[in-house]
Amino acid sequence: MKKSILIFGVLTVLLWHHSCKPEEFVEPGFEDMIQMSIYDYIVDSTDNRCSSFLQILEMGGIDKTISAYNPDGEGYTLFLPDNDAIDRFIDQSNQFNSLNEILNDKAFSRIFSRYHVINKGIETNEFPFGAFPEPTLSKDFLTVTFVLEEDTAYYKINNQAPVVLEDIEASNGWIHQISEALIPVTFTTYNWLEMNPGYSIFKEAVDITGFKEVLDRSMKDETKKVQPVTLLLEPDQIYNQGKISSLNDLIAKVSPNNTNYTDPVNPLYNYVGYHVLSGNLYLDDFEGIITNYSTFSDIPLNINGKGIDLAINKAKQVFDTIVTGTDTTFIDYIGFDYDNSNVITQSGAIHFIDRIMTQKPPSRSDKYYQFHEELLLNEYKEEVGEYLIEDTTALQRINWEGADLFFVQLAEESGTGWSDDYLQIDGDFKISYTIPKIVQGKYTVYLRAEAYNAENALVEVFIDGKKIGGLIDFTYGGSGNYPFAQKELGTIDFIVYSEHTIRIESLIPGRFLWDYIHFEPYN
Repeated sequence: MKKSILIFGVLTVLLWHHSCKPEEFVEPGFEDMIQMSIYDYIVDSTDNRCSSFLQILEMGGIDKTISAYNPDGEGYTLFLPDNDAIDRFIDQSNQFNSLNEILNDKAFSRIFSRYHVINKGIETNEFPFGAFPEPTLSKDFLTVTFVLEEDTAYYKINNQAPVVLEDIEASNGWIHQISEALIPVTFTTYNWLEMNPGYSIFKEAVDITGFKEVLDRSMKDETKKVQPVTLLLEPDQIYNQGKISSLNDLIAKVSPNNTNYTDPVNPLYNYVGYHVLSGNLYLDDFEGIITNYSTFSDIPLNINGKGIDLAINKAKQVFDTIVTGTDTTFIDYIGFDYDNSNVITQSGAIHFIDRIMTQKPPSRSDKYYQFHEELLLNEYKEEVGEYLIEDTTALQRINWEGADLFFVQLAEESGTGWSDDYLQIDGDFKISYTIPKIVQGKYTVYLRAEAYNAENALVEVFIDGKKIGGLIDFTYGGSGNYPFAQKELGTIDFIVYSEHTIRIESLIPGRFLWDYIHFEPYN
């Protein structure tokens, strides 16, 4: 499916929804919904079609929450399953045989009800093509896809629950009726592979290379902080089309002469690692940019999100040639299965690809590093505020000395920090940041920070211990409305694909509000 078709599908949903939805429901029928809270709407539904979920959320203790305004000031979003959806959930459950059994399990009722509420009010015209921007009250993320069928089009949450009645506006947020209950995701990416036999070849490759540990960890494990990962995955059917019907066939193709499969230099190890990207990335995260993504192999992966399709390793290999009359089209990239991707697990996202993906020499691309590899800072990003980082061991890639370090998260579209956030340090300081691996080659380097302030520091910048550029004066530049400025430091030539450490020292002490470090390929 083309991205353009998907975009058309969004419009189609809006036009067709009420005449072509999977199930018909009576309109809310209240004269003044905006005076009613989300909870009021469920209680006052004239036909009690959602009474089962009402009992669950009351037992789960969120009735008062969705009766009130969100303290963050942005409302709530409830995906509301009707009684038939709860009945089907019970019928398919191995844990519960009746609604009363759910109600008697207060811990499950608490998780289940909170899983259906996003901590932000979102109407359908703001739905992303991927994960919602805010977590649920259970601290999970939900995904949304656009489903186009022959005579209908609709949104589907977590690839589980069609939205059948949308955009019911309440005084404290939005309600979207769903025809299936959302089942909380408790499995890891590796568990998902275990549960889906149609991906056995890659799963066996994961086992033999030792990548189970990477794919079997949970972001919600409170005993240790783990980075999420994104898996790009070929089904067995795609391997079969390439005349690979077993793990042994894959080994013969990828690593016929090296049987030490857990060695990081082994070709099969790197083949599997090439499918695992650092971070939790959904399809909408790939759109609009061309860049290299860090993998668990010895090279990164390039995804071009600026065309009609999301294209992996475009122009690196011709897979097919299509001749139509006098026109010839070359299929020179690996594509995504849009309809089934955006699978969410406790380890991160899973996406499905339509070709066997082998390593290809990477090309340089624009890279912006904004400290988002740090799990603690990602937690802070969930709420606007200024956070003092007192524990120097809390960050994995950032070290500092000489002054206190703060992370600042601003309101959306603040017009200052590029992602509405930055690091702040004030005084006589040294701060270093180890960036992820970047493709070798020559780059122009830019530093972005607040520049419209006479109290700002004058700094020197070092990359891997070597000074780049001269004295960087952040007391000028920018403007009153947009005080942050990007300053060119010079060029650098990286010899190998590896991590690098950026160190910034105050030559004349003062404030330093660091937004990002930017590497632009030098031609």
